[in-house]
This record gives sequence, C-alpha cells and structure tokens, in this order.
Amino acid sequence: MASPRLDLPESDVLVIGSGPNGLSAAIMMAKAGCSVTVLEARETIGGGARSAELTLPGFVHDVFSAVHPLAAASPFFSGLPLRTYGLEWIHSPAPLAHPLDDGSAVMLERSVDETAKSLGRDGDCYHDLFAPLVKKWSPLSAGFLHPLALPADPIAMARFGWRALRAATSVANFFSGERAQALFAGMAAHSALPLDKSPSAAFGIVLELAGHSVGWPIPRGGAQQITNALASYLESLGGRIFTAMPVESVDQLPSFRALLADITPRQLLAIAGHRLPRRYRQKLEKYRYGPGAFKMDWALDRPIPWKSPDCWRAATVHVGGTLDEIAVSERLPWQNSVSKKPFVLLAQPSLFDETRTPPGQHTAWAYCHVPNGYRGDVAENIENQIERFAPGFRKSILQRSVLNPAQLEAANPNLVGGDVNGGAATLGQLFFRPTIATYATPVPKLYLCSASTPPGGGVHGMCGYGAARMALKKI
Repeated sequence: MASPRLDLPESDVLVIGSGPNGLSAAIMMAKAGCSVTVLEARETIGGGARSAELTLPGFVHDVFSAVHPLAAASPFFSGLPLRTYGLEWIHSPAPLAHPLDDGSAVMLERSVDETAKSLGRDGDCYHDLFAPLVKKWSPLSAGFLHPLALPADPIAMARFGWRALRAATSVANFFSGERAQALFAGMAAHSALPLDKSPSAAFGIVLELAGHSVGWPIPRGGAQQITNALASYLESLGGRIFTAMPVESVDQLPSFRALLADITPRQLLAIAGHRLPRRYRQKLEKYRYGPGAFKMDWALDRPIPWKSPDCWRAATVHVGGTLDEIAVSERLPWQNSVSKKPFVLLAQPSLFDETRTPPGQHTAWAYCHVPNGYRGDVAENIENQIERFAPGFRKSILQRSVLNPAQLEAANPNLVGGDVNGGAATLGQLFFRPTIATYATPVPKLYLCSASTPPGGGVHGMCGYGAARMALKKI
C-alpha cells in the first residue's frame, strides 16, 4: 500500500531531517530567497545535536554529540548570528586531558608552546609538527571543511596532507615518549579506524590543530542549544519546521524545486530506491558503515575523582592509556570483537556549565567503539577504565543511562549500527562519499546533505552548506 501523501504547505525547498546539516541546508536555501519547509520524523528537532534528561530529573545530558571543535571551526556557523539566538560556547581551561597510569595526565593546552613544554624530550618534535600548521589554520581549516574546493594555500595543504594521509601509528612514532604518543593516539581514535590504517592520522592532526586554534567548546545548556539556535534563525528567515513528520517515500511529498535529505545511503534507498537507477543503487548498497558506539551517561553526586587534578581543567578526557592499548581497542571492532580495556571518549560538561545539573551535582558522558550493530554490553568495561584513572568513580554514580548501537540507531536512524560518523572514514570514502557524485543523485532536484557526504561526520553544518550550494546552482 502506498504511503499517504503528506499535507504540507507549498514550498520551493523541502528538507528531510532537522540535524545541524539539514538546518544548515535549509538556512542556505532560505537566505537565497527560497521558501523552505523542514520535515523531522521525531517529535524533537536536532538529529545528532539533542539533549534530554536521560538519568534523573534536572540532569541534562547530550544524547549524541557533546563537544564541538568542528562547530567552532565551521565557516558556515561563524557567519551566522547564533549567539543572538541563544547559542553560547563555553571553553574549559584546557581543551583535553589524557590520564596515564602513573597518576599524571597529558594535557592538550590551547598554546602549542605550553603543550610542547609538557612533553619533555618530545617537545621540539611536537612544536615542529604542529606550530607551522597552527599558523596556517585558517586556510587549512577551510580545506578540511571544503574538501572538494581548491585549497587556499596549496603549500600548507600539501604539508598537512603529507602527514595526514598516513596511519596514526606512523605519525605517533615520530615521538619517542609515551606521553606524546598517547596524546596523538587518542586524537586519532576519533576516526573509528584502526590506527595502523590510513588516513587515521588526519583525524588526530585536525583535532589537535583545532584544540590549539579554536578550542574544544561545549554549548551552554547542552547540544540542543545548537539546534535551537539554528532553528530559530531559520524561522526568522521564514522557514518552517514540522516535527513528527516521517517520510516513508518521496512519493508522499508535494512538488518541489529542490529536496535536500539529511539521511544516510540506507535511508535514501528506503525512501527513493524505486526512483534510483540500478547502478547508483548498487553503489549505495556497497557504502560501508564504520564501528558503532556504545554510549553511557551518568548522574553523579560529585566530580569524577581523577588521580590527576589536571583532568578537572578539561571538559573532554581521553581514557585509554598508551598508544599500544588504544591501537588494540580501535582494531578489535573491525574484527567483530571488543576490548576489555576500551578507549573511552568522555565529557564532563557540568564542571564548566552549571545549567546541566542541580547545585553540587554533575554529569558525565562517554562512549567507546564496538562492532557495527553490536548488541552486547560493555558498560562494565567502560566503567572499569574510568575507575582505573579515577578510583572511587562508581561510588559517585546516582544513576546511569546506557545506549547500545541498536538503541542509538532507534533514537536516530542516521546512526546506522551505531556509527556516529555517517559512514566509515576509509581512504575510499574520505573525499567522495557516498559516491563520486557526492551531494547529487541521479534523481533531478534530489540531494543528500548528511554526514555521509563531504566533509563527513561532526557538528559543523558543512555537509548541508555544500549540498545547498550545489542545489542553488540548478534551482
């Protein structure tokens, strides 16, 4: 039976999905003078940028994304008056901490010099690697986030690319000491790739550069505030947003001049597969998703009791130990296994944002990588890792929330098998994703604008920006 036609106002542009990329695409089209309608399947807007009381009343948790270096770097976001619409960034004194078993922590400071100084004999190597790239942050970041455009500074981009397109272990081995190696391994693990595979180093270098250049901020009040600010700005331009409006087929939609879909290839096949040519369908069917995330949130009666007091200076903590340990942890999900000592990405926003909890109490957010679609339980493994570097952590827990990959996908269908990056960031899917056509599809007026398109995962809105620019040339 055909899905019923949706009763919608007439619009030039329809956007499916209200995540940061969908809203960015909608804003671009509205600024160009188009009438725009956004359709959100859930009752709450936000996609991967949502907040909710997942544990106890009064404890605000980020359901998906929590810390946003790429949002701070985004040329699209920086050009919008989002502060006017309620978005306020908070920067912790240090962007990141990485505790070690000796009770110390390696700190990513905003200053390259201060970070280098803390690394002992690796300081000069660290400075030589990152200082020249930090000086070129502006043209480089434009290249990271506009990957299909000609680089503004080809020499700087070539210097970056010579290292970035390597395996993370190769770059980590530029250093001789455990501290610098561990710091870089944790950065590169955000790629969800095995660290001995290229281009895992790219993620480590970009995130480290972002920490020095723009910081790793959190939004006051939670990730939902990013969405709310984008939505309010869109509405000020005349855009309309409808929630609880799932699209099961493009045949349900009224006529449009452009349709931009903030969905992954799997959802595109579901709603438009019958309109897609066979060869294009086959390419989408071969699109590869990466490891899933196993996510936990905690309501705490005190700050996490880290061995190293330096960890209280950072909103983000990488919990995983040495380069070798992190490399094992990130390789196993690709072998359909999990680590007993997983690399854990942890955020502690309430140390710096008092709006997240009742007075005197705290929240923490964390996840580790597991096989795509994994249905096992690694909650104890995650908590054991935190307890390793923060003895007494479990005693501070008032309530916990656990979301395995299947539950993450149920909460946001774009997280296929729990993949938070919209697809594996392998070399073949780094630039031209999901196909060489990127945002365009063979169906006239239909475009993809999700994290499955360039420049990929992260809250930055640039996938929506890129898709909208392409659509505007043809509308």
